[in-house]
Amino acid sequence: MFKTAVRAARPAALAGRALTKPSTSTLRAFSTSVRVQSGPPPPQLYGEGAKPGTVPTDIEQATGLERLQLLGELEGINVFDDSPLDSSRIGTKANPVLVPSFDVERIIGCTGVPADSHDILWFNLKKDKLGRCTECGSVYKLDFQGEEHHDEHHH
Repeated sequence: MFKTAVRAARPAALAGRALTKPSTSTLRAFSTSVRVQSGPPPPQLYGEGAKPGTVPTDIEQATGLERLQLLGELEGINVFDDSPLDSSRIGTKANPVLVPSFDVERIIGCTGVPADSHDILWFNLKKDKLGRCTECGSVYKLDFQGEEHHDEHHH
């Protein structure tokens, strides 16, 4: 199946390559200054890999967020908070259920009040905006705990 897909895409790739013209412009660097770093370097989220002739373990081959989660588990830290929200009451506009977040947006799932009274309904919750479950009407609010200007990179 994979080979069939590659074979089908090859003529289009060759045609696209023929249409591109080599650039005659010169390239230059964006910056020649040395990068200044304040504080300790960020942790490297790359595994060291396996020794030749061995099968790597999860911790040896994991990278990125998966490696961060595995390293946290080794130290007894739950990196991603997946604990359930307060479902002992229905959130209202005056007193919404607070959802802690270090980001300006978070996906949450509502199961109703009491818990599991309806199927899970997933929706986006954004900073400075209330969210409401369309099934039970419970209101949720993002409790933003991140840096104040951290949200400027979102588009």
